[in-house]
Amino acid sequence: MQTFDLAAVPGISECTLDEATLGDLPANEAPAPWDCDLTAVVWWGRGGKAATRAAGAGAGPAGRALAVIGGMVSYQRTPVGKYHEVYGAIGVRTGRSVRGTIPFMSVDSRASLVGGRSNWSLPKCLADFDGEPGTGTMTARGSGWTVRASVRPFGPHFPLPMTGKIVQPWPDGELRESLLDGKARARSALVTVEVESDGELATWLRPGRHLGAVLTRTRFSLSAAH
Repeated sequence: MQTFDLAAVPGISECTLDEATLGDLPANEAPAPWDCDLTAVVWWGRGGKAATRAAGAGAGPAGRALAVIGGMVSYQRTPVGKYHEVYGAIGVRTGRSVRGTIPFMSVDSRASLVGGRSNWSLPKCLADFDGEPGTGTMTARGSGWTVRASVRPFGPHFPLPMTGKIVQPWPDGELRESLLDGKARARSALVTVEVESDGELATWLRPGRHLGAVLTRTRFSLSAAH
């Protein structure tokens, strides 16, 4: 995928790449699939009209947003090395089918940005990160937006399977899907989320207190898109 295609990956306005970023990106040297080890804090929220709008073409012509999943991630092992990530994923129902689509994702690695956009049409942009998942508060700051998650774990640890289908719109207008398969060690948590943005991010990745989980000993594989 060439530079002009990277800029055309669909996503919300917060994920727009400026000319300076585009001019400083490396080539994609890590094609799919990716195998990753990580820790993370995730939280769940309701869907609704704002989430359906944010999903855009990823929702399909008759899709409806059932839920939103937010996450702050620290990757210890990936094909492009260590990095941090924040994302907003939307669970979409189309008929009897439920799938996930990701209109917002930001990282602190240019190699990850290029790999995400090239391999899966994930609209990765760049951000600065403070903190680590599960250690209190983790903050991501991008161009015109901030997401902060404060975590209070409770209860015992439990195994959590991670299996699902991610469907992303591509610059050519096609929808392509990838399979996520993995497992985690999880602990329930209350996650207090703050979202500030010049755009519409806070209308669907909603601030407030959410039920979530802290994930450790987490490993997954994300297949090539097809």
